[in-house]
Amino acid sequence: MSYQHVLQAVSEYHAELRELRRDIHSHPELGFQEARTAALVEGHLRAYGYEVHTGIGKTGVVAVLEGKRNESGLTVGLRADMDALPIQETSGAPYASCRPGVMHACGHDGHTTVLLGAARYLAETRNFDGRLVLIFQPAEEGLGGAQAMLDDGLFERFHCDAIYAMHTWPGLPPGVIGVNPGPMMAAADSFEIRIEGRGGHGAHPYQTNDPIVIAAQLINSLQTIVSRNIPAPDAAVLTIAAVKAGSLDAMNVIPHMATMVGTVRTFSPVVQEQVITRMQEIVEGVATAFRARIDLRYKRLFPATINTPHHAVLVADVARELFGEENVVDDLVPSMGSEDFSFLLQQRPGAYFRLGQGGAEEGRVLHNAAFDFNDAVIPHGCAMFVRLVERSMPLAGAPH
Repeated sequence: MSYQHVLQAVSEYHAELRELRRDIHSHPELGFQEARTAALVEGHLRAYGYEVHTGIGKTGVVAVLEGKRNESGLTVGLRADMDALPIQETSGAPYASCRPGVMHACGHDGHTTVLLGAARYLAETRNFDGRLVLIFQPAEEGLGGAQAMLDDGLFERFHCDAIYAMHTWPGLPPGVIGVNPGPMMAAADSFEIRIEGRGGHGAHPYQTNDPIVIAAQLINSLQTIVSRNIPAPDAAVLTIAAVKAGSLDAMNVIPHMATMVGTVRTFSPVVQEQVITRMQEIVEGVATAFRARIDLRYKRLFPATINTPHHAVLVADVARELFGEENVVDDLVPSMGSEDFSFLLQQRPGAYFRLGQGGAEEGRVLHNAAFDFNDAVIPHGCAMFVRLVERSMPLAGAPH
């Protein structure tokens, strides 16, 4: 059976959604500061007839809607993120950010709009048997907004049997849906290594314990963790992103301290533990070898985003019925980026999928100062959310 009527129905108010998206784009707000965006979302949801709750996770919004029937006892959650990034926009669009140093460079303006579009259709039709929970999340960009909502009792107050989220993806053609029945995004950890040696004159290094030489040894040794300790099929990344030691104005001074920071990305908790263990062993070994004090501070920030296979398969099936087999990638290569929707997937089964928007070949990649969400794919995202709800909680006798 064709479900093109869903796509056609949401396309009827595409122009309104486009203007809404551009309004949000013009007024970006950083994490936990999304007051205007949250108020805009709240206003639309109340107008659609939702029961709306605000202030969850500081600036988060949650809305609840009953289907035509609620005999199944099921509840499905849909999530969108609302925050922007601290980037100065260079897109030149007439609706570009009006706030210096802040812009929607990751498509969260589009995510919010897509979920509002789906919310409108679902409120008008209520073609499902169960309860719908919409989650408009703050502070996805590194600040842990999902965890903040969980800390405020998100799932205790609004039970969900399954949860879904979508993210725009320049690496796929417009309208193509990408999903994987397992890892979608990596765990993101950070580390800081402080090396305390003994400083002195550059002409007399034998009187010192040079932390720069020790740092060089550590850099080389840490790079062997992934190449020589992690099996090739198990992906991992260890990046040292910055090193600070000494002064560029003091070419004859060996400093007493060196500091380096970086990130670790993994999909598997087992691999994650392997990396942490080897880092500790290498740091201790180098410290002993060079008779220095080396302090490793490791932080687990965001867990890996792992789809539940059953729900990922449903995403792919829904995409096929809406857009055809040629517009579905059901074995999408996971990204080494991170996503705090992972916190929600640790609590409830569900799936995270990609909505192709194109533009990567022109350099319109995520977190780029010239990035802009492709408004043409708004109806595609809306239709995906709608059919995920209808397929997950079908009305008795209705085709699904």
